[in-house]
Amino acid sequence: MKVTVLVGGVGGARMLLGVRELLGRTPFPAPSDGAPGEGESDHSVTAIVNVGDDAWMHGVRICPDLDTCMYTLGGGIDEERAWGRRNETWHAKEELAAYGADPDWFGLGDRDLATHLIRTQMLEAGYRLTDVTAALCRRWAPGVALRPVSDERHETHVVITPPGSDAQRAIHFQEWWVRYRAQVPTTGFAQVGDKDAHLTPEAAAAIDEADVILFAPSNPVVSIGAILSVNGMRAALRTASAPIVGISPVIDNKPLRGMADECLSVIGVPTTAEAIAAHYGARCAAGLLDGWLIADGDSAEVEGIAIGTAPLLMTDPRTTAQMVRDACALVGVDTPELS
Repeated sequence: MKVTVLVGGVGGARMLLGVRELLGRTPFPAPSDGAPGEGESDHSVTAIVNVGDDAWMHGVRICPDLDTCMYTLGGGIDEERAWGRRNETWHAKEELAAYGADPDWFGLGDRDLATHLIRTQMLEAGYRLTDVTAALCRRWAPGVALRPVSDERHETHVVITPPGSDAQRAIHFQEWWVRYRAQVPTTGFAQVGDKDAHLTPEAAAAIDEADVILFAPSNPVVSIGAILSVNGMRAALRTASAPIVGISPVIDNKPLRGMADECLSVIGVPTTAEAIAAHYGARCAAGLLDGWLIADGDSAEVEGIAIGTAPLLMTDPRTTAQMVRDACALVGVDTPELS
């Protein structure tokens, strides 16, 4: 069985723990000799990861969603914060602040900095982000193939009216999210970088070869939405032979964490399971979804989309694995029993 999952950061990473629990470990990167590794599964899981949060800061390339997935699956995540490295220290951040270096609002940890330095060196040497990510994963052995949706710069920027000003300007999503906590007048989102940023061949193959495609319960606007904005992604999904099932990012019509409601309000979509499903649309009507799994107690009805309900609180990998089984069953895809 081949499963492809579109993911953002924290919620996507936690869902991947459940998919891995259900289907076993996918060797990533693949062994150079092609020999099967110990504990290798007959199934394979590929995550297509958002790059809209990526940014250059202090001369290094930071890829928050890729790193959150890599650290979570590799056992190095700070579980209390759900981002960054466990046992992190902040000496470099403190020294940069002492020099008055901007940005001073972004938490660049010392352990995390090593990842960014290696990534930056490899990018500047001409390697694709896809290959850099695979190289970094040799250390972390995530058990899921982590694929950036694009190798080109495709950053999410936000159009705001800064405090004390009447003039609009665009800032990086990270500044809007981390510095302003999304609490500033906002009128829109835009992708900035390479206007021809396109789906990587590896991501395209993961969609084409999949038995089922899942949308993680990640932010519909700046995580899944940013993935969908990459050239070639929507066309690949619409023509995929595999069924596509999304998992609602809201429970009781509220986001469990993050600020999905602030993002949705900017684009005029109510924070409800039904409205988000309608935002994605039914594949039979030029949209993207065949199925939509919502939380017990929520309701949704969108023509052309099969709706199912299940517990969506991802408290542990086994519970999340059952959620994944429920999502697949909604479109008639059989998955292994949980042992």
